[in-house]
Amino acid sequence: MPALEVPAASLLVDGEWTPARNKGELAVVDPATHEPIQSVALAEAQDVDDAVAAARRAFPAWAATNPSERGALLHRWAELIMAHVEDLAAIEARDVGKPLSGGRMNMYITHGIIDYFAGAADKLTGVTLPTRTPDYLGYTMPEPYGVCAVVIPWNVPAVLTAANVAPALAAGNTVVLKPSEIAPLAPFALAELARRAGFPPGILNVVAGLGPDAGAALSGHRDIDHISFVGSTVTGRAIMTAAARNLVPVKLELGGKSPNVLFADADLDVAIPAIVGSITENAGQNCYAGSRLVVEDTVHDEVVERLAAAMAQIRMGAWDADLDMGPLVSAQQFDRVRGYLEQAPASGARLVTGGAATGDGWYVQPTVYDQVHGCMPIAREEIFGPVLAVQTFSGTPQAVEIMNDTDFGLLACIWTNDISRALRLAKTVRSGQVAINQFHDAGVIGFPFNMQKDSGFSRGGGYGALREYTQEKAIAVRLLER
Repeated sequence: MPALEVPAASLLVDGEWTPARNKGELAVVDPATHEPIQSVALAEAQDVDDAVAAARRAFPAWAATNPSERGALLHRWAELIMAHVEDLAAIEARDVGKPLSGGRMNMYITHGIIDYFAGAADKLTGVTLPTRTPDYLGYTMPEPYGVCAVVIPWNVPAVLTAANVAPALAAGNTVVLKPSEIAPLAPFALAELARRAGFPPGILNVVAGLGPDAGAALSGHRDIDHISFVGSTVTGRAIMTAAARNLVPVKLELGGKSPNVLFADADLDVAIPAIVGSITENAGQNCYAGSRLVVEDTVHDEVVERLAAAMAQIRMGAWDADLDMGPLVSAQQFDRVRGYLEQAPASGARLVTGGAATGDGWYVQPTVYDQVHGCMPIAREEIFGPVLAVQTFSGTPQAVEIMNDTDFGLLACIWTNDISRALRLAKTVRSGQVAINQFHDAGVIGFPFNMQKDSGFSRGGGYGALREYTQEKAIAVRLLER
C-alpha cells in the first residue's frame, strides 16, 4: 500500500495536483505549537474557474454512469480510508488540534458515511403516480443537479467532506470542494485517496483558498448548479445572497446553541459525563456542542458540583499526547473565546470552574458559568469553545421556554426517566434533531443532520441526503392507440 502523503502546495483540478496559478501559498499551523506543518496552495478566482470547468466537463459521463458503478467507486474510496485510518487520524488531529483518538473517531465516521452512500447510490428511485384513466402514465425520476460547490469549515473537515461529497457523487453530481484554509489537510488527503480509488478526472476537485477569494468566487460562480455550505450563520447569509443572484439552490448547515435539558429524575451517572463530553469534545468547536445546560432546580447544586469536578479532571495537550482535549484551532478563535470569558462575569454570570487561557498553545480551560440568564451573550451566541452556560428551571413549561429561547435550532438533548415527558418535549422543541438520554445520535445509522431556525436548512448526512443532491423531474405520458 503506497504511503499517504498530502500533496504540498497543490490544488486538485481535473484529476491532477497542480500549483495555484499565482503560485500563492499559505502555511498550515499546528495549534499546539504554532509551528508550520506544511504549506497549501491559495486558490483564487482563475483556479476556481479551472476547477468548475473540469467538473462541468466530467458531469455528463458521470451522471450517465451506472449508479452501481458509482457506488462501487465510493465503496473503494471507503476501503482506502480504512486502510490509511491512522495516517488520516494523525493528519486531522494535528491540523485541527484535537487528540489523536478524536481524529481516529472522525475517520471511522468518515468511512461510515461514504460506505453508507456507496450502498445507497443505486437505491435512488422515483415514484409512479395514479392516473384518471388507464390511458395515462405518470412518474417521477430523480436527476443530479450538475456541478455542486461544497464549502466546509475547519472543525471536523474529514466528516464534513464525506457528509457532503459522498451523497453528491452518489447521486451523479460532480463536485468542487473548498476546505477551510485553516485546516485543509484531511480533505486533501481524502481527495488523494479518491484519486487512487479510480474516480475519473474532474469528478472531485479541491481548491483551498481564502473566503473572500476562492470562497466568494465559488459560491458566486455562474456555472455552479448547487451550493452546500457549512459554517457560521453570518457567512451563510452571504452565501444565500450569492446563490440568489444565480438562482442556485443552497443547503446550509450553520451554528448552534444546543441545550442539555436535565430533569431531576435523570440518571446523573450517565448524564454528567455525556454533558461534559458534549462541550469539551474538539474543545467545544462543534456546531452541535452542548453549550447550554438547562437543569431542574431541585438537583441544580449537585449537578453543578459534579460538573465542576468532572471538568477539572479534563486533561489538555497536543494531538500526539492523546489526552482529553486539545487547543483551539487558531489565534483568531482563541481571541474570540477569551473575549466571552472576559465578558461573562461582567454580565452577572458566576464562574464555577475554568475561565482562563492556559499553556503555550491556544488552550482554554474547560469552563462552567452558573446563574446564566437568557439575555446574556454566553446563553445566546455561539462561542465555539469549551464554555458551558448553566440555566435553571422549575417545572416542564419553564424548561420548554428556556430550551426554545434561542435563535438556533440544531440539537436538543433531553435527560429524564419519564419517557412520556421526553417524547412530549421532543415534539415541542424547535430543533432539527432531538436526543433522549444521550448526546447526539449514537447508535442510529443514517441519522439525518437536520436543523431549523438560524441553524440553517439541511438533511445532512442521513437517509434524505441523496434527495438533497437531486432534483425531481415529473413525466406524464398519454398512451395512444396503435
